[in-house]
Amino acid sequence: MSTESDLKKMFSETGPSLGPIDISLVLRRSSRRRVAQRVAVGSATTLAVAGIGVAGFTGIRGLTPSTTAGSASSANAPETRGGSALGSTPTDSGLTRAPAAKINLCGGALAEVAPNAAGLVLSTSFATADASADRITGTVTLTNSGSERITGTSAATPAITLSKDGVVLWHSNGPMIAMAAVVDLAPGASVTFQASFRPVSCATQDDSADSFRSDLPHVAAGQYQVSAALDVSRQNADGSVLGTDLVTGPTSKVTLR
Repeated sequence: MSTESDLKKMFSETGPSLGPIDISLVLRRSSRRRVAQRVAVGSATTLAVAGIGVAGFTGIRGLTPSTTAGSASSANAPETRGGSALGSTPTDSGLTRAPAAKINLCGGALAEVAPNAAGLVLSTSFATADASADRITGTVTLTNSGSERITGTSAATPAITLSKDGVVLWHSNGPMIAMAAVVDLAPGASVTFQASFRPVSCATQDDSADSFRSDLPHVAAGQYQVSAALDVSRQNADGSVLGTDLVTGPTSKVTLR
């Protein structure tokens, strides 16, 4: 930065044609210009940062579901539309509702799911078994009760729920098999899956973990209900996906001795 003596020397070397110069005035004007430039640059930087902050916040809001703490607890429950549970129409997507393994939660009431619009229905069959058994096996049958052929894919195994008097005691949990089963059912045709459940009682805290505790208490001997749920992605004849349906069916009785 030039000093006052430097400016005086520079102007004196240019010759007398410039006339008398007020050096103090020149320095004051130069100082004001530098201050104005610093303010302008500082303001622009502030606005740029503020703009990024606003854009970033808006972008985050756009990616975050608009849920509140009060509604977070219902995220795993089946949503409803028009008074009926999702999964009842072929256009419902699995992204807008809980997956089949999460429609029933420990200690809650059995979810009420409308019949599948395409006519798919699940039925369960479990023989009498010991209440002290580690796991009880049986079968789940997917039937096309509609009038049109249904093609697509489904989860490799249905989600099972053990209940009593409409209250959930246990449901399928933990890591699921990352495989898909091919569905190709003519009207009246069916396909059978192997399935199992544990005759134990889980609690609300278990649904907040990756998988249930290994020391859950066994249920007492008696009569219980078993039901199944399955996510089925139906396809058009050209292979395009019509939608993911939540397929369920009536409960069946199982006796534990």
